[in-house]
Amino acid sequence: MTLTLDDVKRIAHLARIEIEPHEAEQVLAQLTGIFRLIEEMQAVGTDGVEPMAHAQDVMLRLRDDAVTAADQRALFQSIAPQVESGLYLVPKVIE
Repeated sequence: MTLTLDDVKRIAHLARIEIEPHEAEQVLAQLTGIFRLIEEMQAVGTDGVEPMAHAQDVMLRLRDDAVTAADQRALFQSIAPQVESGLYLVPKVIE
């Protein structure tokens, strides 16, 4: 993909970024380098390569899916200002 200075200025305008004329040339060079790298990466054959979640063959340590905290709902609701049918009642703040 080939960009021009006008493209860089338009992108900066759309992104609401103020770019000075000398900065636009630097940004153009950087974006051109990025697009060149993308083209190189797309040229690599990836047929038969499975997608990976991580660059290394790493597995997360899993823990047992067990409840470790005690049910304290009754305790918490006993100190609430208003409770009805197991739900906390709060004052209306938007009319």
